[in-house]
Amino acid sequence: MSAAAGFKQIRRRSADTGADLPGLHPLLARIYRHRGIDSAEQLDLALSRLPKPDALLNAGRAASLLGEHLHRQSRILIVGDFDADGATSTALALGALRELGAEQVDYLVPNRFEYGYGLTRPIVALAAERGAQLIITVDNGISSIDGVAAARERGIATLVTDHHLPGAELPVADVIVNPNQPGCDFPTKALAGVGVIFYVMLALRAELRSRDWFAQRGIEEPNLGRYLDLVALGTVADVVPLDHINRVLVAAGLERMRHGQAREGILALLRVAGRPVHNLVASDLGFSVGPRLNAAGRLDDMSLGIECLLAESPARADQLAAELHQLNLDRRQIEAGMQREALAILATYPDTAEPPVALTLYDANWHQGVIGILASRLKDRLHRPVIAFADGDEGEVKGSARSIPGLHIRDVLDAIAARHPELLSKFGGHAMAAGLTLSREDLPAFDTAFREEVARHAADVDLQASLASDGELSMAELNMDTAALVRFAGPWGQHFPEPQFDGEFEVLNHRVLQDKHLKLVLQPAGSTEAIDAIAFNVDLEHWPGEQARRVRLVYRLDVNEYRGRRSLQLMVEQIECIDA
Repeated sequence: MSAAAGFKQIRRRSADTGADLPGLHPLLARIYRHRGIDSAEQLDLALSRLPKPDALLNAGRAASLLGEHLHRQSRILIVGDFDADGATSTALALGALRELGAEQVDYLVPNRFEYGYGLTRPIVALAAERGAQLIITVDNGISSIDGVAAARERGIATLVTDHHLPGAELPVADVIVNPNQPGCDFPTKALAGVGVIFYVMLALRAELRSRDWFAQRGIEEPNLGRYLDLVALGTVADVVPLDHINRVLVAAGLERMRHGQAREGILALLRVAGRPVHNLVASDLGFSVGPRLNAAGRLDDMSLGIECLLAESPARADQLAAELHQLNLDRRQIEAGMQREALAILATYPDTAEPPVALTLYDANWHQGVIGILASRLKDRLHRPVIAFADGDEGEVKGSARSIPGLHIRDVLDAIAARHPELLSKFGGHAMAAGLTLSREDLPAFDTAFREEVARHAADVDLQASLASDGELSMAELNMDTAALVRFAGPWGQHFPEPQFDGEFEVLNHRVLQDKHLKLVLQPAGSTEAIDAIAFNVDLEHWPGEQARRVRLVYRLDVNEYRGRRSLQLMVEQIECIDA
């Protein structure tokens, strides 16, 4: 949200389809058509709509490999990633394997600051010290060529489960399960890492069932639906596209949570975030639970987050959630300082100049675990691809890249690696986010190469920031019933965005909160009704204060609950004074 001088253009969404959606509230039908929904089947979020596990390439081979290792009761080590997707993937794999009868299974998450990302040779050495006979990577591994080779040299089997885009070379693992690997025809390429391992566990359960494993072992066949809370959290927190399959998974997980069927760690994180379970939606996971979980991997060790997800008692879960909450507060403070420093760098650009087509920023004092958030904030502010760098080890810098719609950041890095093979030590990621490592002394050369490559790709990219709106709401629609209707019509998220609207309002009253937020009382044009609104992080230098009489908003609908009272509230994304 901004009340700054350079407002984002408001772009009214148009229907991607003219399909009739009978039986729906007209507003919902309009919203869904704006998101390309052209049939009632696409709104059916029943679990029965999910493709079967055997549709995922190598899921059956993975199940067979796991079945053999369970039969031998091999020592299994799960190697995860240090973000929320990696944490939920690790917790899911560990819990499901134990329920399925694995007696010797443990996990290891590389500490970001000691080992870096993925299955590396040092991590394989640690796995060997633990006596691992099978390594399962979750949410990583597709780029771990050297690490998988090291495991093979030591006689350790490897199962790679990942969702990141592969490079030209694949690791020589025993089995790779990744919907983005060549030859995989799974109906979606958008599964998060936790979605991939969930599918592998479904395939393993079917494999064990066919072997009569559960009867022979005298154990109950587990209900893997119990892990859908983890799938929902990891999927939303990793900001993967919420296509139909991911919406089915997220909706099922949210439904379990609302009925109190979430694991203790998630419930504790919701409590510490002040989010009631009964009306939970995807944005609560993305903006409240995910950041607290991610804070462990950013500032400390993601094992803290995984242990919270694995906690069986409310007391233990509350203790760990409190520690994660404090880490998140620390992260915010560090991030705020880094943002001030980054904005000071940007302030050296002439006021009249357009931002460069792409930006790289580096400071020797920046925190390696927070540069991804910094890059994201600057990308949102400037509507340009941004890479923020921090110092790594032995003369290297590590970068976190964030991109804008239409510009595939991993493809950009791939092209740079092809044109300048001496620059990048390693890289990997998605269309919208990536990580990379290079020599500190090569930063200037990389900055030039990055801008040149983005410029080559940017011809078909809209560099003008805009806010998409689902249009205006009538007075009959500006009420709590509509807010509730829209809130639970998701799940909303990446590529299936939460509805937002635009309109003009009279300002009846306003006050500044914490020197940066605006609390407003507004009146829609032609109405006598008063509506509360809140605008966060307003640029008060461009807010006219008492002279503000009429504003144009882009906003979302929300129901505010305070001391037992429920009222309609507008969550303001952009505010522009049109009469002051």
